[in-house]
Amino acid sequence: MAETKRVVVAMSGGVDSSVAAALLKQQGHDVIGMMMRLWSEEGSEESNRCCTPDAMALARRVAAKLGIPFYAVDAQSIFHGTVVREFIDGYTHGVTPNPCLACNRYIRWDFLLNRALAMGADFLATGHYARVSPLLPAMGNTLQLLRGVDPLKDQSYVLSILTQAQLGHAMFPLGEFTKPQVRQLARDFGLPVAERAESQDLCFLGSSDYRDFLRRHAPGVDQPGPILAKDGRQLGGHHGLAFYTIGQRKGLGIGAPEPLYVLGKDAAHNALIVGTVAELGGQTLTASSVNWISGELPTAPLRAQIKIRYKAAEAWGTVIPIEGGRAHVGFDFPLRDITPGQQVVFYNDEICLGGGLIEA
Repeated sequence: MAETKRVVVAMSGGVDSSVAAALLKQQGHDVIGMMMRLWSEEGSEESNRCCTPDAMALARRVAAKLGIPFYAVDAQSIFHGTVVREFIDGYTHGVTPNPCLACNRYIRWDFLLNRALAMGADFLATGHYARVSPLLPAMGNTLQLLRGVDPLKDQSYVLSILTQAQLGHAMFPLGEFTKPQVRQLARDFGLPVAERAESQDLCFLGSSDYRDFLRRHAPGVDQPGPILAKDGRQLGGHHGLAFYTIGQRKGLGIGAPEPLYVLGKDAAHNALIVGTVAELGGQTLTASSVNWISGELPTAPLRAQIKIRYKAAEAWGTVIPIEGGRAHVGFDFPLRDITPGQQVVFYNDEICLGGGLIEA
């Protein structure tokens, strides 16, 4: 067996993180379970789906079953000050943020990783479906973030924010498995979460619609304004820019000879821009806060497979690094739903090269 390491596992009470802990325990590592208490709205403190009392109890049961220590960590303040604040500010300024990406950037791979290292751990492990390559001299002794083998569950997209230092302390035990295999492993280990359903909703919204959440936390976000065609003609009115997304067709309340879609937002004039499907999309974007996982800025334009959303199909294009941690991306063919605030992620086959926030 490989050398025994102390590994903190980020547990959630779900099947993925529970199986990750079980596999590491089976491999003989010194495993510690850790679950974060995240922020919820005042009066709904038990509604955050990532840390409900039921989820916390299940995580404790799994830890007891595996015979590993379990700790709960209060991360409410930093979660609100980073993930929730970025979510509110993004919508307020007319972009569509990705809270799961922010959570990985600020919470799991900063706050929680530092907690793990302070406890003497060598690694932080999560239930993400992704892989880390070994150090390869031919690749300049850099670690690489690889896709998970299950294309339906690959989560390298939300891990595109990782640095070499963070990858050096990262373990993804599920990267070599498919979701059905993980379910079966949970049954084989006798884990009480084997049949637990997955939640696809934003954890801190609880049972709220995101529009209602924004109305409560971002006064003025529901300010009405004009709906304009690209040529400036007013076609109708909207209920607040935050309540619309690029590519949206339904709910515009406009009668037109052919279907209209949201093309963009003019936050300076509180205007929603719409047009036909032929006008929807673009062939270029600019990204900011670009993270190159290798730690090295490419010195020339590179061809890559590119994703503009977590669930988006990949598109071939050319990435040109520019000054200030930014990049210009040109696609071989126009894409419909390029959305400011989302992450654009670059791949070389199974290798995740990095990514950045779509600016425009």
